[in-house]
Amino acid sequence: MSESFETPSEPVAISMIAGRYLLFDINVVTYLRRTHHICGVLIGSIPQIPQQNLFLGLPLELMPEEAKFLVEKEAAYIVDDHAWHKQRFSTLEGSDKRKYLDSLRSKGLEAKRIAEGASRKRSEHALAKQAAQRRRMDAQPEGQITSGDITEDAASESLFEDARPTSPTTSAASSKPDIPYGVTPTTSYSPSSLPENTTLQPTPLVPSSYPLFEHLHSRNYFIMPGLRFGCDYNVYPGDPLRFHSHFSATSYGWEEEFSMIDIIGGGRLGTRVKKSFLIGGEDPDGKTDEAPAVRTFCIEWGGM
Repeated sequence: MSESFETPSEPVAISMIAGRYLLFDINVVTYLRRTHHICGVLIGSIPQIPQQNLFLGLPLELMPEEAKFLVEKEAAYIVDDHAWHKQRFSTLEGSDKRKYLDSLRSKGLEAKRIAEGASRKRSEHALAKQAAQRRRMDAQPEGQITSGDITEDAASESLFEDARPTSPTTSAASSKPDIPYGVTPTTSYSPSSLPENTTLQPTPLVPSSYPLFEHLHSRNYFIMPGLRFGCDYNVYPGDPLRFHSHFSATSYGWEEEFSMIDIIGGGRLGTRVKKSFLIGGEDPDGKTDEAPAVRTFCIEWGGM
């Protein structure tokens, strides 16, 4: 991830990996969210805690609908990441290989420097507290002990401080500045180095609900996956970080039959989670060259 936030130029590259559409550059993620109302879903975990799933990070996965919308708007293009990665790194040797290894080494040294600095600050803080505690003890008359002598900090130090002596091997290894930490890179290349749109990739395959997605997006709604609410999309009037969703939207075919139980269940669930249950579908007779004609209806469960 780059340290400075820059506005990327369109079209941006979307990496296609195992049939999934991913973004690895935070600048691209924020730009698409701010400019095109494309949110996606963060799926990356912390390398040190791979099993946590509360605070996820890059990469960002796009729905096929979002990827197709960006491609059709010429705001993005698809890169077959597997083929490009294989072509780029199968011949990595010589100066390119040394440059890549040197970049990993510099990151490892920087991580070591930061970790040692934090450890040194903790040690200095602990020694300062011990010295202050010792001065308070020396300032009291002999034989007099008050309840303030054993503070919460001192008690925590006595319980949790590791008083074991550092082994010579450990101290010698940690004092060598030329041994970097082992760093596992999240990507093997900079996202900005993705190839330009030289080969045309197939348009992303989208579900039949894409006309509804396009219809809602054209009205400046932000759209997120709706799986956890039993619908196709969660629809927000603004950025989901600021607004609660207004609709739980489900798409149906124009001549598709559906059960009344689905309407009742969707309406009650939507009302329960403070949303309107929205259903919609593409009108085949009203389709134009610019965009398909879509009709939508909202269902709310009243009298509760």
